Amino acid sequence: MKVGRYLGLVIAVCVGILAIPMPASAQSQEIIIGTGSKAGVYYQVGRAMCRLLNAGTEEHGLTCQAVSTAGSIYNLTNVRVGRLQIGVAQSDWQFHAVNGSAAFESPGSDPDLRALFSVHSEPFTVVARRDSGINRFDDLKGKRVNIGNPGSGQRATMEVVMDAAGWDKSVFSLANELPASQQSLALCHDRVQAMIYTVGHPNGSVGQAVGLCDAIVVGVEGPVIDKLIRDNPFYAYAEIPGGIYVGNPDPVPTFGVKATVVASAKLDAETVYNVVKNVFDNLDRFKKMHPAFGNLDPARMVTGGLSAPLHEGALRYYRERGLM
Repeated sequence: MKVGRYLGLVIAVCVGILAIPMPASAQSQEIIIGTGSKAGVYYQVGRAMCRLLNAGTEEHGLTCQAVSTAGSIYNLTNVRVGRLQIGVAQSDWQFHAVNGSAAFESPGSDPDLRALFSVHSEPFTVVARRDSGINRFDDLKGKRVNIGNPGSGQRATMEVVMDAAGWDKSVFSLANELPASQQSLALCHDRVQAMIYTVGHPNGSVGQAVGLCDAIVVGVEGPVIDKLIRDNPFYAYAEIPGGIYVGNPDPVPTFGVKATVVASAKLDAETVYNVVKNVFDNLDRFKKMHPAFGNLDPARMVTGGLSAPLHEGALRYYRERGLM
């Protein structure tokens, strides 16, 4: 009898515990942010966003994970089909995804793509071994060049430049397709003589190449680049500052894009509102998380490089803040 009553009491207590509402952290919605190579700044964008979001999980019920991916085109494609909630992408590939052009001609335009904000500028960067004889972009012909992995924004932008110059991969003695995380090591070991990177600066991978392998940052300019900028509103002249890399004291002219953060219109407005709020309400902290974020300006972040319409959740926050 006593045993029976004891078991009944235990069962009742257990049932009662199960009936108690779980805390917000146990019911949280997970946000997956597609970034890029761990060697690049996109990964740092995602990590910074997630650090801020995860610090406020008790308040808004969101948790966040930044995952390394192949880059812009992969992220845009997977935001479209719902495998990623948020993605980081170059402004030129955001434009093409919205308009169904270039790499997005086959799937067609994405009517549900929405912009959240832009981040840092990303100069198109060429890094070459000092002993390679490469001193300008045209000198890449006949050389061993890492043009980037398929699916990355830098590979796609390199192909745009190659098309504009009338080049294909046959102009190189070797066209390698390594991801950004592997290209500096390949340069140091002389497997390639130059690497292409569309990235914010200063960048650890570029710093490794110039610091350990006596490499130089090469200018990208001339009539081909001038025409690209005239014909495409998402490109602009850019400059890689001098003195941020060992042995490269002078500023280097090039062109570039913006890093942008995107989502689908199918991601609910309240979630996007909280994602954006956690970045902009803590922008001073965000800016300290990577040197490339140091000059971010809220007014420019809500307009620069954005071809897709703003997500309704982001727009609501910007109107509350007086940014729109």
